[in-house]
Amino acid sequence: MSDVRDKALDAFLGLIAEKGYADVALRDVAQVAGLGFADVYRVYPDKISLAAAFMARIDAEVMAGTPSSVDPEETPRDRLFDVMMRRYDALRPHRAALRALRRAGTRDPILAIAMGPGLRRAMAAMLEAASVASDGLPGALRQNGLLAIHYAVSRVFDRDDTQDLSKTMAALDSRLKTAERWSQLFDRYAKSPGADVPPAAPVSPEA
Repeated sequence: MSDVRDKALDAFLGLIAEKGYADVALRDVAQVAGLGFADVYRVYPDKISLAAAFMARIDAEVMAGTPSSVDPEETPRDRLFDVMMRRYDALRPHRAALRALRRAGTRDPILAIAMGPGLRRAMAAMLEAASVASDGLPGALRQNGLLAIHYAVSRVFDRDDTQDLSKTMAALDSRLKTAERWSQLFDRYAKSPGADVPPAAPVSPEA
């Protein structure tokens, strides 16, 4: 069954990279993968499930590279930088497919709504992989902040033609530093006697 899943997903990614999301049908995926339509439908009943499987594959690749122990010399920002760069490295071979999904999401609200929870789970997983708590209200704020950073850096990643993704690294480092400064400012404010919690989430450097 895993072989069917992998073949179908690989075919889907190749097709949407070439033709765009809207112009690919599930039957096309089955034909290119060399599988029966019923076999593909059994594991992926629609294209949204294939898009979700793509995100899950990227998450799994990032998690596979996560060290089993935390280096005490590394800061949370250092660890988040490493985790997110592993994500962009994993996405790099699929950049055309990713652009196709992103374009489709601006035109297909059902796809955008369906992909939203998966992307938030991915950001929570990235935080956990970096040993940064992602639960509760503070965790939700961190997820929002990392999601904003991801959206901003993705625009640079899309156009980054450097061999080592140096432009992406610079953009990610800059935004993580900004988020870190906001977080430190928030911590000092929140710990001040009698201070009220500000209404805005300070961990998000940009929308």
